[in-house]
Amino acid sequence: MKPTDSYILGIRDIGKTKLGVVGSKGANLGELTKIDGIHVPDGFCISTEAFTRIIGEAPPINELLDQLSLLKVEDRDKISKLSHEIRRSIEGIVIPQDISEAINDTLSKFGEKNAYAVRSSATAEDLPTASFAGQQDTYLNIIGITDILKHVSKCWASLFTERAVIYRLQNGFDHRKVQLSVVVQRMVFPQVAGVLFTADPVTSTRKVVSIDACFGLGETLVSGLVNADNYKVHNGKITDKEIAIKKLAVYALKEGSTATQEIEPGRQYSPALTDEQLLQLEHMGRTIEAHFGRPQDIEWCLADGVFYIVQSRPITTLYPIPKVNDQENHVYVSVGHQQMMTDAMKPLGISLWQLTAGRPMHEAGGRLFVDVAADLASPAGREVIIDVLGKSDPLTKDALMTIIARGDFIKSLPNGEKEQDGKGNKGMANFQTLIEYDPAIVSDLMRRSQIAIAALKHHIQSKSGPDLIAFILEDIGLLRKSLVDPQSFGVIMTAMNATSWINEKMEEWLGEKNAANTLSQSVPNNITSEMGLELLDVADVIRPYPEVVDYLKHAKDDDLLDELVKFNGGQKARDAIYAYLAKYGMRCAGEIDITKTRWIERPTMLVPLILSNIKNVEANAGNRKFEQGRQEALKKEQELLDRVATLPDGRQKAKEAKRMIHLIRNLAGYREYPKYDIVNHYFVYKQALLKEAEQLVQANVIRKKEDIYYLTFEELREVVYTNMLDYRIIAKRKDKHSVYEKLTPPRVITSDGEIIVGAYKREYLPAGAIAGLPVSVGVVTGRARVILNMADANLEEGDILVTTFTDPSWTPLFVSIKGLVTEVGGLMTHGAVIAREYGLPAVVSVENATKLIKDGQRIRVHGAAGYVEIL
Repeated sequence: MKPTDSYILGIRDIGKTKLGVVGSKGANLGELTKIDGIHVPDGFCISTEAFTRIIGEAPPINELLDQLSLLKVEDRDKISKLSHEIRRSIEGIVIPQDISEAINDTLSKFGEKNAYAVRSSATAEDLPTASFAGQQDTYLNIIGITDILKHVSKCWASLFTERAVIYRLQNGFDHRKVQLSVVVQRMVFPQVAGVLFTADPVTSTRKVVSIDACFGLGETLVSGLVNADNYKVHNGKITDKEIAIKKLAVYALKEGSTATQEIEPGRQYSPALTDEQLLQLEHMGRTIEAHFGRPQDIEWCLADGVFYIVQSRPITTLYPIPKVNDQENHVYVSVGHQQMMTDAMKPLGISLWQLTAGRPMHEAGGRLFVDVAADLASPAGREVIIDVLGKSDPLTKDALMTIIARGDFIKSLPNGEKEQDGKGNKGMANFQTLIEYDPAIVSDLMRRSQIAIAALKHHIQSKSGPDLIAFILEDIGLLRKSLVDPQSFGVIMTAMNATSWINEKMEEWLGEKNAANTLSQSVPNNITSEMGLELLDVADVIRPYPEVVDYLKHAKDDDLLDELVKFNGGQKARDAIYAYLAKYGMRCAGEIDITKTRWIERPTMLVPLILSNIKNVEANAGNRKFEQGRQEALKKEQELLDRVATLPDGRQKAKEAKRMIHLIRNLAGYREYPKYDIVNHYFVYKQALLKEAEQLVQANVIRKKEDIYYLTFEELREVVYTNMLDYRIIAKRKDKHSVYEKLTPPRVITSDGEIIVGAYKREYLPAGAIAGLPVSVGVVTGRARVILNMADANLEEGDILVTTFTDPSWTPLFVSIKGLVTEVGGLMTHGAVIAREYGLPAVVSVENATKLIKDGQRIRVHGAAGYVEIL
């Protein structure tokens, strides 16, 4: 075997095992040649070894790469300059004689005078997690060895186009670790070309093939020169055709290269493909998809009646579907949208939430989903779930209504019959309101929770190894029972129903919308709103001591509490913060994920909130704010009762209204307590499990204790029992999690992968208004602060917070703002409850709010009508 043979590989001799040698495009083309009935233009690959040698023998390029590795995405000018220099250097290198001879020898076998496509194939390209589509260059209709060698150099250089460099930076790829092969293929001269997706790129459904087609070469389509025809095919049936006006096409010239030509007027409106050809393409697409085992983005061309495949790569933008082992239709609702935490969770966090939850939960893309197909199939179950989810999130409700309206995806059972979900769960929980109201019920429930936490903390100290795992599992069982306790559920449902009753009756009787919002202000026993107000008290302790305030402004270390005592007033400040952490330190953003860092683990997370309170809020604001809200609620109660009393049968109506207001005032605050209870338990588990993880580090089973976050609870149990672990699983899970973090979870996704997007049905909104769900009355105008991370909050008085979601950890920010807009949320989710309690106008469930509204814009929030205006 000649040494130069390592530089050239025939397309038919390669496959997925050669990815590092011929790049993803080359490897995929090799795989395609192995599929019966799939035609691939013949050719060869110039291996990555040739590219490595070229780069290695040019010291100036290595120096430029050193400089490039130091840059960030924001350094656009420097990236542009450096990438240009690198490309110029590569194109200026004379290809070594042995490599050019090897290319020439191979070309002579294929025919030197033939036309070829010369295409880049990078090792970090067409991967399951990042497509790198269009980042490197392709050159068509290249004729003769001189031109082919020139365009091979251009392909190598295209690894360092500005767009390719920025894409790698955004996706965390090392410039030096990405290699480039060049694919040289016989040119096909198509009459029609295009792209085929084996999953609909718009709806994500895996059952629909989407085909784009244009006349001539596919370059017009890829470059956006013309509109292409679009066809949808589902199981052998063409379900949709959009025939575009195709004025231009790119064709190959006899002497080489390509040119854009006008299409004669009579053909501009003609379909590019026949029905028979569409069905043939669908069959080919499904065959290729089956070979690769995942949905594919396929480039094809039609020449003289034959379809040629010139590229196939995985579609990387699809949201994963929860895995089930049947062929039934399923409808999955996002748990994160209900829990106000749509971030990706780590495996330990997912598995613990699954163990705690009352219903089976399915993981996909690092998020959890509940299958509601059984509920939707039953008329009775459908009514319950639509009602409950409708109150929580109207966009989810509308998406479910869309599925029901279709009538073909979920088959309805006879009325009264209810399908089980296969695990003995008969649909939605049987929500019951309290028949009789005992004034002490809330305080009793809270006391019971506190006793259980104290017992847990005491008993867990003596547990380790397998005993610890068994103990936690037993405690999770008790916690789960407490969460579905009829009394606890009864309190929440009674308050929700009383709220709905007041809103409906006051609008019907008095024409007043959302009256319960004001009545909900400053209710007792709301652990989350108390958390926000008590941080104001911490600010009051620190406020008189300028040295402490100045220190906190610059404090970075997590031992800041120990350093505080050096300053005048530092001991008081330290004691106040410690007292606050003793009660609320187990909380944090995304707290349903046990792996998230808690405030008590990193107290610096609280510092911006404390400083914001000192800057924006006056002394004793906590007590004043609570009392102001209470007085407003009492005033609203008296006003409503006086007005109701004047109505026909007013005395009886006022009596009923007074009872409902009483229920809201005394029970609504408890809505936030079960989450606090769960988070308390989770933090105790976390401390014990991290202690156990330290033993695993000592035993060299894991490298650092946080590695356990990437194991499910069941896997962790196995590791603790055996003291053995294949460490590759940790690295694999970390890579997966970093991919999942970039995904946006859908509210509703079907087992076909279709993402159903709900919509607001409103015609009366002003032009340009952004619709959402009204959850807290009032109209407020102010500066929008778009904040995605609580640590970045730098608020001024009068600001309106715009964010993806808020969980209880965001509550301390609410005391500094004048209004709230979130992308996720419902009538009874955290942000809505606290906004009402603090009297903040709020609109939630505003799709893409953080993209549509820019930081610093002046906006107006209409809390009763449910929309936002950008002024």
